[in-house]
Amino acid sequence: MAPVLGFLLLLGLCGDTVSEGPLTSTDRSVGLKFEFPPVKYETEESYEAGPINILFQIVHVFLHLVQPNPFPEDILRKVIQKKFDLSKDYEKIIYYEIGIIICAVLGLLFIILMPLVGLIFCSCRCCNKCGGEMHQRQKKNGNFLRKYFAVSLLVICLLISIGIIYGFVANQHMRTHIGKTWKLSESNFKDLRTFLNTTPEQIDYIAEQYTTTKERLPGICLGFSICQPSGSLCSEAGCVPTELKTLRESLVQANLNLMDTKQSLTQLGHNLSDVRRGLEQTLSDSTCHADPVQTTCNDIRSSLGLVNVSINPDQLPSLEEHINNLTAVLRTNLTALAHQVCHLLFPDVKRALNSIGSNIETASQGFPIRDRLSYFSSYLKKAEDYIHRYLRVLEEYDLYRWLGCLVACCLLTLIATFYSLGLLCGTYGYDQSASPTGRGFISNTGGVFLMVGVGFSFFFCWLLMTLVVLSFVLGANMEKLVCEPYQSKKLFQVLDTPYLLKEDWKYYLSGMIFDNSDIQITFEQVYSDCKENKSIYATLKLEHAYNITDQVNITKYTGDIYSSFENMNISIKNVMKVDEEGRRNLRAFHSLELDKVDYAAIMAETAKPPTQVNLLTFADNLDAKASNLTPGNLKNSLRSHAETLRRIHDVQVVLLQRLLSAVYQCMQELQQKTTGLGVRMQNILFFVNDTQNFVTNLITAVVHEERRKYVTTILSYFEQYLQWVKHSVTEQIAACKPVATALDSVVNIFLCGYVIDPLNLFWFGIGKATVLLLPALIFAVKLAKYYRRMDSEDVYEDGKVDK
Repeated sequence: MAPVLGFLLLLGLCGDTVSEGPLTSTDRSVGLKFEFPPVKYETEESYEAGPINILFQIVHVFLHLVQPNPFPEDILRKVIQKKFDLSKDYEKIIYYEIGIIICAVLGLLFIILMPLVGLIFCSCRCCNKCGGEMHQRQKKNGNFLRKYFAVSLLVICLLISIGIIYGFVANQHMRTHIGKTWKLSESNFKDLRTFLNTTPEQIDYIAEQYTTTKERLPGICLGFSICQPSGSLCSEAGCVPTELKTLRESLVQANLNLMDTKQSLTQLGHNLSDVRRGLEQTLSDSTCHADPVQTTCNDIRSSLGLVNVSINPDQLPSLEEHINNLTAVLRTNLTALAHQVCHLLFPDVKRALNSIGSNIETASQGFPIRDRLSYFSSYLKKAEDYIHRYLRVLEEYDLYRWLGCLVACCLLTLIATFYSLGLLCGTYGYDQSASPTGRGFISNTGGVFLMVGVGFSFFFCWLLMTLVVLSFVLGANMEKLVCEPYQSKKLFQVLDTPYLLKEDWKYYLSGMIFDNSDIQITFEQVYSDCKENKSIYATLKLEHAYNITDQVNITKYTGDIYSSFENMNISIKNVMKVDEEGRRNLRAFHSLELDKVDYAAIMAETAKPPTQVNLLTFADNLDAKASNLTPGNLKNSLRSHAETLRRIHDVQVVLLQRLLSAVYQCMQELQQKTTGLGVRMQNILFFVNDTQNFVTNLITAVVHEERRKYVTTILSYFEQYLQWVKHSVTEQIAACKPVATALDSVVNIFLCGYVIDPLNLFWFGIGKATVLLLPALIFAVKLAKYYRRMDSEDVYEDGKVDK
């Protein structure tokens, strides 16, 4: 018995494939799909400054006007090579920095001259010169000049206020974003740790996927080729064991539902019979013989026949006999026999596949990236501790910077406030009819405010300009020498200059990695590849140290697989013989005739309602008719029977409806599963004799002929797997985007976005406001003459005004 079942199961293993028609080796490998697990990182790829970015762009335009010269690559190369000589190359520096130098010189002149001019101006006024004399000459265009000076000063104050706002905004922006530096560094270090930790896991994952490929191979075992000559038998027997197990489970469930339904129908029939007898006794009461009660009683008596079940329990047959027969057929453990057959046929194949798997695992352990990860992990920890330690210092010093810049902005705000108060009081308190010596208190106060603003301007403007010049020289050069060339990648191009960083190495990175500087690996190429999230293998061109193409060459494994099959001892003795006992088993299977059960009749019966009349409706009618009767035993009895019918409906009929629905669904399912099953069993019996002849006379020749095709199938699977390995290693493993993101975070986000851009906006705003103090104080001095109370005034003679 075991040999025939083993043979049938071997055919069953390939049944699904054969039923769809013969497939080529390429077709069989289509089912292998490998997905590389994605890695998620926290740090955002780009940085947006927000609405303030418009102000940053204005500063960039100004810097481009001041410093339009291209990036000094030659000078930087000389500096790196330590060949820069200031005495010889100073002209190049001056030419490049000419715009910044001119602005810085103008700032220095402002710093030097403004205190000097202020001192001279103060001394001059103390000597009643330079407008210090409290005497105002009357002029014909005096009103026009006063208005002109006032409007001009107002416009300048507004422009100064805009510059002050720039300074406040830039100062606060830098303070806020310096506070975000800790979070930025944390996310970058977390991403780098994720990068270092997931890389070995990715390598191991690739090696583990070999198991997936290997486990797929038994599903297309050599029996596929063997059973092609008897494809009809394969098609019919392929899914029978599994189908029969499922069918038996459905039969058991359907039979349980049928038995419960029959029991419930019987019980319901007894209860309804009791109700009918009770109603008949009630209707035999003498009260029913008198009109008009007699008519009501006759109506009830005529409908008693409907109080009965509508389903005949005998129409619901038991399936117990079919279940017992099917259980006997399935008593043999077919699955275990199938595994024994495959193990008997292909032990050498498994050994060969395991050997190849060991080679792949060994190769994955030799992947060169592994050796460097531990070094980078320790270095990353040290770098993280170092940066976090100095970030605390940075935040502390940034507080002092913020306070200093805040004081500078407040000084300018104070000066602008004095000018504004002077304009407000002077304009509001000015009386055109009043003489210069008779001007009011408010007007005089406005003039005093203006002169106080002038004094503060002379006193603080040189300090403010010193701050502006220092921040301008630093910020402008950092923008032009670091931020812009970093974004345009010119910095990388300079670093990629052959023999620059080390005189003996043409390309510095390849010299560090491979000790062979002739391999072209550039900083720009590495940065660009990492930005595109390419793998370290492709980025650093590790094929020069570990050629993945050679490692995944299918020809390296072809010889092992062919050798294993050539030396394979395939024994089919006592395995593929269909004896008389096997035929009897198949005939017993065919005799079940499950597809001849009258499922339609059962479904038609279970589709009926449980009772001939709706018991709730019948009970309501009884109550309605009883309500028309005079109080007495007849009325009470009818109502009692109505309540009994309602209880029967709630307790029994509702449950029976659910059982009938379940039986109906089970019968539908069984009808679908058993359709054509008898024909399939008959076909299997028909082809057994042909298969027996094939096994006896042709199997050995077919096995040796088809062995070559099976090897091709195996190779197609491994070729697909190895191609995926190659793609994963060269495109996905150790994708270095976190490295480029970390570099962008340091230079583009922290240095340029958090520090340089706000710094440049700060000196731009404060510098503009400080420069405008010069015309502001001139107009303020001129305007104060029209607001302050004079000690003397011109005297009119003969209608003329002294000039």
